[in-house]
Amino acid sequence: MSERFDIAVIGGGPAGAATAMRAARQGARVVVLEKGPHGRDKVCGDGLTPRAVAALQELEIPLDGSHPIDGLRMIAGKQVRELPWGSPGDRFPPHGAVWPRRRLDAALIDAAVDAGADVRFQTEGEVIADDSGRVIGVRTGHGDIHADLVVAATGAPGSVARALGADRDPNEPYGLAIRAYVESPRHLDRHIEACLTVKDQRGTWIPGYGWMFPCGDGTVNIGVGALSTMQGFKSLNLNSLLESYRAIVQDPWGIGPNLERPRAWRLPMSVVQRHGPGWVAVGDAAGLVNPMNGEGIDYGLESGMLIADLFVKDPASAAVEYDVQIGERFDGFLRTGRRFAFLIGHPRLMRTGLRFAVGTERIAQITLQVMGNLVDSSTPGAAGFTMKVADKALAVADPVLRKTRARA
Repeated sequence: MSERFDIAVIGGGPAGAATAMRAARQGARVVVLEKGPHGRDKVCGDGLTPRAVAALQELEIPLDGSHPIDGLRMIAGKQVRELPWGSPGDRFPPHGAVWPRRRLDAALIDAAVDAGADVRFQTEGEVIADDSGRVIGVRTGHGDIHADLVVAATGAPGSVARALGADRDPNEPYGLAIRAYVESPRHLDRHIEACLTVKDQRGTWIPGYGWMFPCGDGTVNIGVGALSTMQGFKSLNLNSLLESYRAIVQDPWGIGPNLERPRAWRLPMSVVQRHGPGWVAVGDAAGLVNPMNGEGIDYGLESGMLIADLFVKDPASAAVEYDVQIGERFDGFLRTGRRFAFLIGHPRLMRTGLRFAVGTERIAQITLQVMGNLVDSSTPGAAGFTMKVADKALAVADPVLRKTRARA
């Protein structure tokens, strides 16, 4: 059996759901193939930046099921700074949220169904290409689906990404993270917390951070992430790293034991290519992950909406124009983040950088915007200027930093 759609989306997470609902609302015929069941869990920190909140508002997704967050508490050693996300009149709302992915993803995919998308759970597919190499659809266990555009919204690279040539760039850093849920009397805290000074089981400072994201339902998402630029990364024990961080937050958060087995995941942070004839990649599958915090939900929502709008406007040019606009919006910032990852892969440089990052209120505000994904090519003011300067400076240092990173 063969079917025909305008757009076939592989993956029903935030990026795939945003693509589907945006396109379906504009009259496109869309099918979504999600390998998990409805309401499946996705390992994640569960935090939504103000940028993500803005995207959800644009998609008309009520945030009733989320816990509102007013700002970020940054900790570096004994230095603690508690900063609000922003103020009225900023580009993004002055608040974020925590919304466990079981509920967030269900709300998004339900909205896609309500918009008219044909969502098929527990369905996997492989791309189909014609003799010229153009992707023309997806093959499933129930038959072929032909589409004018195939959207890879598959998260971290897998078989679909490999088939498309959308693998992670092996020369760029990536991250690993682990999270668990715990009970805490501070589950209604209105700030998320990021501890920038965490050590592994050998006492080595890691380029990454530990987090406490209050869910507002009696639980807190506790986790820690690290970048591949650190010494001994391949032997890093994530469970031990989580326990080391737990020792730091045990008393101030009054946390209990894990409510379920801790789960780990990989953060790609780069991609060789994000489009080709007949296809595009969105969200994590397109490498749209901030290397300085591991966050990508907001980029997934934005990239999904963008390709949907471009396809409805002009299917023939959508893939190429998508790549151009995503590049203009995010490539500079993400490139700077990857270079910064090599910088903080050097423990001595990392310690100096962390003291600087939270040392003054002014610099901490810039750190806040970077950690909140609030910086891109159009960011005005000190944060935008600082990132442009950092990009140029790190471009000079990058070859040396890459060559000398992670030496034993």
